[in-house]
Amino acid sequence: METQVRHRKGHRMTSTSAAGAGDDILVLEELTLRYGALAAVDHVSLRVRRGGRHALIGPNGAGKSSLFSVVAGTQRATEGTVFFDGQDVSGLTEVGRARVGLVRTFQHSSLFLGMSVLDNARLAVERAEGSPKRPWPNPRRDRRITEAALRHIGSVGLTDRKEALCGALSHGERRQLEVGLVLACNPSLVLFDEPTAGMSAAETERFSEVVESLPAEITTVVVEHDLDVVFRLADRISVLSAGRLIADGTPEEVRADEAVREAYLGKPRSEEPLFGTVA
Repeated sequence: METQVRHRKGHRMTSTSAAGAGDDILVLEELTLRYGALAAVDHVSLRVRRGGRHALIGPNGAGKSSLFSVVAGTQRATEGTVFFDGQDVSGLTEVGRARVGLVRTFQHSSLFLGMSVLDNARLAVERAEGSPKRPWPNPRRDRRITEAALRHIGSVGLTDRKEALCGALSHGERRQLEVGLVLACNPSLVLFDEPTAGMSAAETERFSEVVESLPAEITTVVVEHDLDVVFRLADRISVLSAGRLIADGTPEEVRADEAVREAYLGKPRSEEPLFGTVA
């Protein structure tokens, strides 16, 4: 497999065919999203390792949310290809991608606030299984769905809140529950879109613990402005600027990258620390 290389201004990252992706669960090849003459995403190619903890960062307006939308299937790319688990999913809708294991969360909560935590989780399990509630009782089915819902609630630390209405949950608890609902979809890869936005420090800490506790076989990709969270959770980081991928590497490599420093600080060399210090 061809070694990943960094993308620099005026140069496009090369990539091998997704057919030989091997340990790469997600492969983006020359993804471009245009709005008229504006390229919100400009020929981005990158790979996400199976089971990896990958982060996507960049200054405001870098194109992170646009790239996320294209990967999730919310928007169709103008050019380029999205391979997921060796399959070209470029033509699949967001729902279609979720069905094959590529699932995203959103910046804003999408829960049924007038329903309990348990009922929200039950609905997620029913939807994932394609078995909506029927007008006649089926005790065995109902028990199985409830047990699965309770497992997902427990996995995100909300067992003692299972009877609470979602409208009564704190912002952080709602985001925790959303992770549980995503797990009900049996994902192979989860896209987290600004998951800690609006959280208190305590809520951010708890959410980070939830993400860290996810099974190793679930790959995560996170877009996040809180760089403390990024460097805590990620084992690999990709950096966008003006729609282009300018760096891709380990957290230590990204901290030291002059192109990243220039994108964030507006100057290529400085004694000013970037993203703190290496732990």
